[in-house]
Amino acid sequence: MQQILLLCLSLLAHAVAAVAAAADGEARFGGRVLLPLRVQGAPPPPQAPANKLRFRHDVSLTVSVAVGTPPQNVTMVLDTGSELSWLLCNGTGTRAPAPPPPGPAAAFNASASSTYGAVRCPSPECQWRGRDLPVPPFCAAPPSNSCRVSLSYADASSADGVLAADTFLLGGAPPVPALFGCVTSYYSATGGRGSSGNATSSSQEAATGLLGMNRGSLSFVTQTATRRFAYCIGPGYGPGLLVLGGDGAALAPPLNYTPLIEISQPLPYFDRVAYSVQLEGIRVGAALLPIPKSVLAPDHTGAGQTMVDSGTQFTFLLADAYGVLKGEFLNQTRPLLAPLGEPGFVFQGAFDACFRAPEARVAAASRLLPEVGLVLRGAEVAVAGEKLLYRVPGERRGEGGAEAVWCLTFGNSDMAGMSAYVIGHHHQQNVWVEYDLLNGRVGFAPARCDLATQRLGSGA
Repeated sequence: MQQILLLCLSLLAHAVAAVAAAADGEARFGGRVLLPLRVQGAPPPPQAPANKLRFRHDVSLTVSVAVGTPPQNVTMVLDTGSELSWLLCNGTGTRAPAPPPPGPAAAFNASASSTYGAVRCPSPECQWRGRDLPVPPFCAAPPSNSCRVSLSYADASSADGVLAADTFLLGGAPPVPALFGCVTSYYSATGGRGSSGNATSSSQEAATGLLGMNRGSLSFVTQTATRRFAYCIGPGYGPGLLVLGGDGAALAPPLNYTPLIEISQPLPYFDRVAYSVQLEGIRVGAALLPIPKSVLAPDHTGAGQTMVDSGTQFTFLLADAYGVLKGEFLNQTRPLLAPLGEPGFVFQGAFDACFRAPEARVAAASRLLPEVGLVLRGAEVAVAGEKLLYRVPGERRGEGGAEAVWCLTFGNSDMAGMSAYVIGHHHQQNVWVEYDLLNGRVGFAPARCDLATQRLGSGA
């Protein structure tokens, strides 16, 4: 019977893939090992909502991973929109092995791992393997012979370090050698600058790194030759499930598939290694919005692709589509929700369809809100109830702060500085999502992810 590796979803980090992992990757993850998955949040800083890597979102999916020899427990963000996995590192100098801490580490201690190795220049790993990255790895200036990596994200966060290799242990599978970014300095758009030596204060709430799961040559998926993986995200902060390898048939509900969109020629705004699908329409309730097909498809520059991204919290639409959705949602919810009435209020720089109401009123109204459907070629992602609204942290209105501020969980891509549609993980809650690279498609089906996780815990 084929195995399936199911992982615990928590926050941050990807680091897999050393040379030669591709050949036996499917053997490692072709069987049935199940692990839990988590949604992890962080409290907001004093003046702005907290930020985890991309688009100032304060909630990420995380997975627990053991890295190095002896294994060190780390927590990593599961990100299907990123390629190179990375870990915040310290101790990258002379090895002085020390026993690993019992819980997740704030930083990976490279000097304590006997299997850690920095990639040197010149080498194929440095000069060729990173060809799909926006900024490929590069050789440091002499006399150093290290291979440097520099990563940046849409919210202006960035990370810098060296390309390295070590073993990654996921659940009950054998250790996997993988290339990753051993990050020694980073900049967070909301948390300021940091380095591996002083990162422990913020890392108590954050993860140790990021697990890159797109289709690029340095992603965890590519390095391990994983041809199929899936996840099921529980509602709210509940647990979920990550499945690596196998066909998932014994666990997944019947899926509706949409094909991955491929564009062979390089275009400036098209991400060729993303999980890009075709958005064919958007509906609010039964009303299909009057959005021209040309607005929903990539243009001659590649702008306008639709990406399925577990590393982004909410969903983003380009301005023309967003404006139509916002107008129809406000129109249909007028009897249920009072608009905020503050034209200058924009949550996280991209969400301006906002309301004011006590929590109890929104809880009652959420059952009556019109469902929003993202209509794909052959499938649909339906968003209903509590997933449609997000309570803005720290914002209260009315006498005595009786009313909270709520915003529609669809943002304006143009306001966020993006040129794409992005389906974020908030709208993938209680949806079984399968990435089938073998057949070039992504599958969706409604699911009770909390029950799937319980079945996992009982050894189903």
